[in-house]
Amino acid sequence: MPEILILIFAIILIILGLAGCILPIIPGPPVSFAGLLLLKYTNFVEAGKLDDFDTNLWYLAGAAVLVTVLDYIVPIWGTKKFGGSRTGTWGAGLGLVAGLFFAPFGLIIGPFLGAFIGEIIAGKDEKSSLRAAFGSFIGFLTGVILKFIVSGYITIVFIKEIIVS
Repeated sequence: MPEILILIFAIILIILGLAGCILPIIPGPPVSFAGLLLLKYTNFVEAGKLDDFDTNLWYLAGAAVLVTVLDYIVPIWGTKKFGGSRTGTWGAGLGLVAGLFFAPFGLIIGPFLGAFIGEIIAGKDEKSSLRAAFGSFIGFLTGVILKFIVSGYITIVFIKEIIVS
């Protein structure tokens, strides 16, 4: 019975992790990873495969942490890549922090508005400012895609372990 409860909780974490790829309130890949980690403590991971499973866990833990960190950096990088100035980059970063208080939409709009306002303050015209803000939005979308890749792969490993055993 406890093994079934662990499995149910792990499935809930996997689902929440996938939802967290879009909802910035939930750190998607780490939550998905927690679900996979719980699976280790059930009989669904065969004893003979436990060493390989543990090795995969380390790689997936690293990927989950890396993608979570990149999710905060990529919107700022996108602003810079699309012609944003230092002020626009700072604006995107500050907008991201301010957006945390208005999640989930604040995390999308915050970097965009921050970059736009930063560029206006730096003296750029509206077109250049919108371009930098668009870069911030592209950075946000890139972060979402990266999170989906990692959480999706974790989900595939999870399902595979359940089906194979």
